[in-house]
Amino acid sequence: MHIVLGLPDHITACLFDLDGVLTGTAALHRAAWKETFDPVLEKHGQPPFTDADYNNHVDGRPRFDGVREFLHSRGIDLPEAPPDAPPSDDSVQGVGNRKNERVQQIIAERGVQPYPGSMRYVEACKAAGLRIAVVTSSANAKMVLDAAELTKYVEARIDGVVITDRKLRGKPAPDSFLAGAEALGTTPANAVVFEDALSGVQAGKAGHFGYVVGVDRVGQAEELRAHGANVVVQDLAELLED
Repeated sequence: MHIVLGLPDHITACLFDLDGVLTGTAALHRAAWKETFDPVLEKHGQPPFTDADYNNHVDGRPRFDGVREFLHSRGIDLPEAPPDAPPSDDSVQGVGNRKNERVQQIIAERGVQPYPGSMRYVEACKAAGLRIAVVTSSANAKMVLDAAELTKYVEARIDGVVITDRKLRGKPAPDSFLAGAEALGTTPANAVVFEDALSGVQAGKAGHFGYVVGVDRVGQAEELRAHGANVVVQDLAELLED
């Protein structure tokens, strides 16, 4: 049954990351992070935020973890504040909420489009009877899925809101993917993780999932393999050609 999907036969469930795997919103997140971080970096005499910074320190992680991880890489430590700190606040949470406010504006301005190849692949998975969940660190997942008209395919959603409510560890810890498998009533061994973030494929490997597909949108195929991907594709439609 799974030959046409490029997956091992024992796989019964698919756990898809959202931004960069199903939709092109990763680029919108990267732009919002840059707009948010650059003034902070300038204030501390640091060079601007780069794509490599996004890939290595922010992509796939819960928002506040991404702020801490990236700023720490530049030797900058901001104070902690309550999760609902105002976007104007000069704290980890303030910077994170500033970014979230900006990305919502960008999404509203530009809209959300699913990758055509990802849409084809999700439709094929559904037709083959595989269970489908979205596992993402984004707190805006419902809005993005609705805008991309993907909601009808998704049986379970483990997103930034759920991660915070359940106090799950963010990627590269496997907790969110394990919650996704549990929500679908399957074991990690019978589930496949689809990820474009290095932290995400790390999470798939750490959770001992049956298969980990790395999606290389930014030219980091070797890094995805090194972090735990069993196979790397540039587009999910490539798996339909097997």
